[in-house]
Amino acid sequence: MLSNRRALAAVAVALLLTTSGCIGFLTGDEALTFAADPAAVDDTAVEEAGYELNDTRTVAVNRTFEVAGQEREVVASNELTSYDKEFDLGPLGEAQLGLFTVVSTPAVEIAGRTLNPIGSYSNARLVEFVQQRYSGMSDIERVSEQNITVQGTQTTVTKFSATATVEGQEVDVFIHVTKYRDGDDFILALGVYPQQLSGEEENVLSMMRAIEHPASE
Repeated sequence: MLSNRRALAAVAVALLLTTSGCIGFLTGDEALTFAADPAAVDDTAVEEAGYELNDTRTVAVNRTFEVAGQEREVVASNELTSYDKEFDLGPLGEAQLGLFTVVSTPAVEIAGRTLNPIGSYSNARLVEFVQQRYSGMSDIERVSEQNITVQGTQTTVTKFSATATVEGQEVDVFIHVTKYRDGDDFILALGVYPQQLSGEEENVLSMMRAIEHPASE
């Protein structure tokens, strides 16, 4: 279950795009495109938290709409950066059970309207969406909330408890979710780790506080 890292990008892949006002788009000569700037965690914060970079990728979402009786295409490019951390859980042995993912997704603004539904999703809605696409995760319940500052913006981090299935064994995990807007993009951060590792929460929060957008090269 936890090895399926694509599931943590699923939140950003659920864009429902609507648009108007682009001549090339309206005539069908070209697709209307939106692209997010990459987001990542500062390298020093990653190292101090004991995580390693696992993957960076662009997730392109294509949607076709009917405009004036003609089909038109919209393309949105989301950026995903994921990290993992190995833990020793006794009978389960050593496994990459600490996951941290940052997703940047374009706000998609047309004529002053923000059309990316991610902007209106609560943290509870976001974690439910992950559950729907993350096999082996169940019994998600809200535990607590706290505010932190990321890139000068105060954002709410919601902590959830859940049960995950790893190698056929059930493991109780905590999930931390936050979302904020920076410039033209929404930034989502999700951290997952076994509940028995009580000190891991501060590592996840420190990585959230160290998010950079746009990510430095």
